[in-house]
Amino acid sequence: MTLIEAILDSLAGDAPVQEARGNRNWIAVWSRYCGLASTLASAGSAGATVIDAARLIGRSARELARLALSHDPLDAALGMAAVNSLLDVDESRCEERNGRDIVIEHAAGKSVALVGHFPFVPELREVARELSVLELRLRPGDLPATEAARVIPEAEVVAITGTAFVNHTIEPLLGYCRPEALVIVIGPTAPLSSVLFDFGVDIISGARVADPPLVLRQVGEGAEFRRIQGVRRLTMQRPACR
Repeated sequence: MTLIEAILDSLAGDAPVQEARGNRNWIAVWSRYCGLASTLASAGSAGATVIDAARLIGRSARELARLALSHDPLDAALGMAAVNSLLDVDESRCEERNGRDIVIEHAAGKSVALVGHFPFVPELREVARELSVLELRLRPGDLPATEAARVIPEAEVVAITGTAFVNHTIEPLLGYCRPEALVIVIGPTAPLSSVLFDFGVDIISGARVADPPLVLRQVGEGAEFRRIQGVRRLTMQRPACR
């Protein structure tokens, strides 16, 4: 069973979709809760609608969640947003901390592989003994994502963007991590589900929507995630995580 299949199997019950919004970079689905996922789109035209929200209203969120298995990026993003809209997150196991702070804290003095070019890369370079940034759309200093099989096994700390669920690279990336490495999955797409711990993840730094109407409106207006209000940053750790 794949990681995404295991997450789908862990979902309890179902709920109809109350509302959905999308822009070029993000999708939000509101069913039991409101879930977010990245569309993996390139930058630009942030306000462009990428989903037909009207056709989703009233549909089974569990049915939409199955789209997370799709190899079409837009369908997969819609599926992951639906997954996150159904997840019953055990907040007693979470702390309200930003994934950026978690990664920087654990990176101090370590060799780090970061999958995805996050805005905090400059701060990470200051504290990590060695940093390799793997990215599909290269920026100065990045390595191509195709170098993952070479770079990740050498890292003491591996931080993987949650968008790896959308392009189905999450399992290969986890497979490259050496057993003693600290593995962090980070970003709003990342499901705050303990199922990830069974697949080698130590820490999940994700998001929980506190104000669905506000978040849906901002996504519909094309806002970038870092500017979206009404979202809590939560971190869940595997028991006995070092």
